[in-house]
Amino acid sequence: MAAATTSRRGPGAMDDENLTFETSPGVEVISSFDQMGIRDDLLRGIYAYGFEKPSAIQQRAVLPIISGRDVIAQAQSGTGKTSMISLSVCQIVDTAVREVQALILSPTRELAAQTERVMLAIGDFINIQVHSCIGGKSIGEDIRKLEHGVHVVSGTPGRVCDMIKRRTLRTRAIKLLILDEADEMLGRGFKDQIYDVYRYLPPELQVCLISATLPHEILEMTSKFMTDPVRILVKRDELTLEGIKQFFVAVEKEEWKFDTLCDLYDTLTITQAVIFCNTKRKVIYSGFLVMIFTGILPLFLPTLLLLVVFLHQIVALSHGIACSSFNFLCFAAISAVGSTHYLLKHADCCNNTCLSKSA
Repeated sequence: MAAATTSRRGPGAMDDENLTFETSPGVEVISSFDQMGIRDDLLRGIYAYGFEKPSAIQQRAVLPIISGRDVIAQAQSGTGKTSMISLSVCQIVDTAVREVQALILSPTRELAAQTERVMLAIGDFINIQVHSCIGGKSIGEDIRKLEHGVHVVSGTPGRVCDMIKRRTLRTRAIKLLILDEADEMLGRGFKDQIYDVYRYLPPELQVCLISATLPHEILEMTSKFMTDPVRILVKRDELTLEGIKQFFVAVEKEEWKFDTLCDLYDTLTITQAVIFCNTKRKVIYSGFLVMIFTGILPLFLPTLLLLVVFLHQIVALSHGIACSSFNFLCFAAISAVGSTHYLLKHADCCNNTCLSKSA
């Protein structure tokens, strides 16, 4: 593979100037949206959305995708991954044909819905029709939208497979399949569902895998359903963000967890904290005890943001210690005091307390 360095990217994404990519031979770095051969109406949507210059991954991946090649692209969150998917799909789709032509599968409802929103915004001037097929939404609404006709479906594997089996989502015109967060999609949790969806798709299918991490076993698996894919990978030693160190504390008994948490607060100057618990009760109990312990309860309104977020099937990984999938409730306390930033993460299900420090 040939290595190439990146240049500055569009607004709203993380700084990827210093990343080094390992790419398949022939991959060009296109530094402007105008040079990518994108239709004029779509360019209007891209610039109206706020982009001025493509990010590093967009500079390398958009052209191979819109050229019809299978692509394996490594892209971290915040590097313009969703907009890269959106503009590539908008360019490929023929809006004169009111059939599903592109299918984007994501591991979570939130990511699938975000892709739908970004694609609708970028494709506003080409009148692209996009629908998110995700759990938690009305099946009747999905059926109505799909029967009316859409160009792109962004969804989670379970709901998409259900719509295909109901013969509501017709796959005969699908020419592009994108697996977002492919490492999760091809893991044990979704592997069977992805296979169920894939076997309904046309044989002449373009497949693109997008992921922040691409383990060797995932790359090996791609040979079964991809044809001579273009690879755009970040060098392995640049995957970890600079300035972040991770630690874990083994806790033998459940009742010792909170004391350990308090010891950390007593020892360190913690300005940001995210505490993960496996029940709502623990979220409330731990959150308010920490606020009392740290003395920030009286400053609740101006300095504290309390969020309770329900996340599905998250796998926690910390220095080779893997925990199986579980449900999370998240408590986040944010206080703008001090100059050294600690992100304290307490994961109930693993019996570990994980600490990340960013300078």
